[in-house]
Amino acid sequence: MTVETAPTVAMVAGEASGDLLGSLLLQGLRQRWPQMRAAGIGGPVLERAGFEAWWPSERLAVRGYVEVLRHYRGIARIREQLAQRLLAAPPSVFVGVDAPDFNLGLEERLRSAGIPTVHFVCPSIWAWRGRRVHRIARSASQVLCLFPFEPELLQRHGIDATYVGHPLAQVVPLEPDRAAARAVLGLPGDAVVVALLPGSRRSEIEAIAAPMLQAARRLAAARPALRFVLPAAPGLRPALQALLERHGPPGLDLLDGRSHEALTACDLTLVASGTATLEAALFKRPMVIVYRMHPLSWQLMKRMAYQPWVGLPNILCREFVVPELIQGAFTPQALAAAALDRLDDSAGRERVAARFTELHHLLRRDTARLATEAIARALRP
Repeated sequence: MTVETAPTVAMVAGEASGDLLGSLLLQGLRQRWPQMRAAGIGGPVLERAGFEAWWPSERLAVRGYVEVLRHYRGIARIREQLAQRLLAAPPSVFVGVDAPDFNLGLEERLRSAGIPTVHFVCPSIWAWRGRRVHRIARSASQVLCLFPFEPELLQRHGIDATYVGHPLAQVVPLEPDRAAARAVLGLPGDAVVVALLPGSRRSEIEAIAAPMLQAARRLAAARPALRFVLPAAPGLRPALQALLERHGPPGLDLLDGRSHEALTACDLTLVASGTATLEAALFKRPMVIVYRMHPLSWQLMKRMAYQPWVGLPNILCREFVVPELIQGAFTPQALAAAALDRLDDSAGRERVAARFTELHHLLRRDTARLATEAIARALRP
């Protein structure tokens, strides 16, 4: 096969953020190979980009050791069925989008059978579980890194790695149009708006949404003029609606998706740790980062952590640019207090916006082109 021949691409994107990243990568691949076929595990955004989803990405959207154990048999069954299908009809290349606990083992098996494997999003070995670097070396022919310091870390272990920037840094404008976003969402131009982002996984909604909504209710009691928006990830609106009726503040707008419009329109976001925190940083929004998981999962993860930060904006800036309320520190009272502090500190919000603008420029690269070139190299004999 030559590089010019349209490849067949197998891909696994295991959750909402991977679904978005995978779709952006797919757009770049199709620019080079318009007749390319892509299939595997993905969500609605990938499907709209022409991806054939054999299983929906939400089947893999579980976080935390204890939570994964509850779903282990089903997830393992999917991985085995997918491996058998790909070994029986080998694709030109396999691309694992994040989801390292699912993808690395699959990649290792496919690579040993002679199928080139690309892992998109370097596992955060610089934050925790550094020993995974040895498994990455066995699993991935090429690693596409979102952050500029990652390739050097991987290359020390003989791993071919390329910095491609973060695709969201291209999607998000350097100067978001707040007035236009508020018009689309029907929000007054002079309102103070708080966006609630409790996560895109069902397990996150169960652990995070209720205390976040209770914090919003406290904020509404303290500042009745506040407006609230909550973007619901696909399939999660019914669960959120039930929680909203029990815990939410009056007048909250529950949106179908539209997280980018919500982040553009808001003055502050209360956000679950994950890719959404980086999105909020790219929109230059002040935030309070929260997270809560099963206590046993938290204790296991905490022991393997290498640095004091949990949220991506703080990790990338190497300091607590925005506050984090994790596990026991995440209470409705503490979150409401931290939110009021941010809303009352205009100078602090300006400093945060300036820092996030610097971060945006650092991450802004032609990700689709750079990633496609790296995948083309992996396809060469």
